[in-house]
Order: sequence, then structure tokens, then C-alpha cells
Amino acid sequence: MTNTRILRRQIANGVFSVFCTLVTGVALIALAAILWSLLKQGLGGLNLDVFIKSTPAPGSDGGLANAIVGSILMCVLAMVMALVIGVLAGTWLAEYAGASRYGSVVRFLNDVLLSAPSILVGLFVYEILVAPFRGFSGFAGAVALALIAIPVITRTTEDVMKLQSVTLREAGVALGAPFSFVVRKIMWRAARSGMMTGGLLAFARISGETAPLLFTALNNQFFSLDLRHPTANLPVVIFNFALSAYDDWRRLAWAGALLIAATVLGVTVLARALAKEPSRS
Repeated sequence: MTNTRILRRQIANGVFSVFCTLVTGVALIALAAILWSLLKQGLGGLNLDVFIKSTPAPGSDGGLANAIVGSILMCVLAMVMALVIGVLAGTWLAEYAGASRYGSVVRFLNDVLLSAPSILVGLFVYEILVAPFRGFSGFAGAVALALIAIPVITRTTEDVMKLQSVTLREAGVALGAPFSFVVRKIMWRAARSGMMTGGLLAFARISGETAPLLFTALNNQFFSLDLRHPTANLPVVIFNFALSAYDDWRRLAWAGALLIAATVLGVTVLARALAKEPSRS
């Protein structure tokens, strides 16, 4: 009886292991196919013009310079807003809220925002920053991206702060320092690498978002640094060019997709490297 039970468990374990291996293989094959398509199609469209010329009319020479700069401006502005709000909110949840009812409500709402469809965020920002002012703008696009990044940073900051040793807090308070000083000078420094990882992951999350920008920043065929008006950005340019009937536009769309994929991959690798950094606390 015992041998039969052991054999049954071994068979079940073997079947489960084979199933997991097969599923992992399918996922890796799909990922490899996507990367191969990006490299095959995107490298053919990459050249110097992509980085120095603005988006062209059909049949004309051009590049993605205005879209690249617009995306960088909006993502940087979004990350500035998201880091300030997300780090402070995560710190409050970890150090001050505790198990209070208000803190539980904030955590629940943050979790809801984490899984909220980005198109709903874009529609919300459209209603408060685009429709009332009767115009699309890069600033509205940055706000939409910030709303997507804030929950990621908040959750990461809270988790990283909670992982820090209680003795760090006790040591600072025992020296007579105000708790706000302990948080700023001791806890934030101890959790710095984890918080940076959360920021990088949030940046990777928003860098390829298209739906919110369709409702907020829209697009601009010309080079502009003024975020008060419609602003060119890579995701929307890729969306428009990929659906066009012009081969030159589709080549630029593949090149833009490769640039975004390379950026996200690089940021993710950097975030993983920072996450593995040993704690100095």
C-alpha cells in the first residue's frame, strides 16, 4: 500500500513537472518569436534619420525625433510627479498608517488602481484636463502616465520600507531624533535601492502606454518642446503608422517599436540588478 501511494505521488509529480516545462517552453517560444519579429523588422528601419528628423509625410524622408523627444519629456514629467506622490504615500502606509481603517482603504484603492485599465485613466484625465480646456496637451499626457505609475511606486515603497529592520527605527528614535528625521535620513537610505527599483519598473510600465495618450497628448507631426499643446510621442506614432498603407511609415513604426522594447528591456535589467544589490543597512 505504501509503495503504491509513493508511486502515485511520483507519477503525479512527473506529470505536473512535464506540464510546467511545456507551458514554459510555449511562453519562451512566443517571446522569442516577438523579439525576432522586432529585430527583423525594426533593425531594417533604424538609421540616423530616425533620431534627427521629425515624422514625415507619406513618401518623404523623415524619422521619429519629435516623437522620441515628446515621449521623453512626458515620461520624465510623469515620473517626477509619480515619484513624489508615490514615495510619500508608500512611506505613510508603511510607517504611519499601520493597520488603521483609513490605511486599509488607501491600500485597497491603490490595489484597484494597479489593475485599472490604462484607457480608463486616459478617459478620466481627458474629462478633467482636456475637455474643460478644449485642447489636447503633453501635460495632460504626463498626468495620465503619472496616474499609472503612482500605484506601482506606492506599493513598492511600502513593501521595501516594511522589509527594513525595526532596530533601525528604534536606534534613531533612541538617539532623540524626531521620527520624520529617522524616516528621511535612515529608512529612506536603507531602502534606497528598492525604491529605485520601483521607480524604474514604473518607468518601464508607462513608456509604452498608448491608450492614455490618445485621449490626452494625441500627436503632433512637428518638433515641439511645448507641453501645453498636442505632443508627438512614440506609442501614438507607432499606432498610427503601423495601421497605414505606406511602407515607409510601417518601417518607422517597427523602428519605434524596437526602440521602446529596447528601452523597457534595459530598464528592467537595471531594475533587476538593483534589486539584487545587497542591503547596506
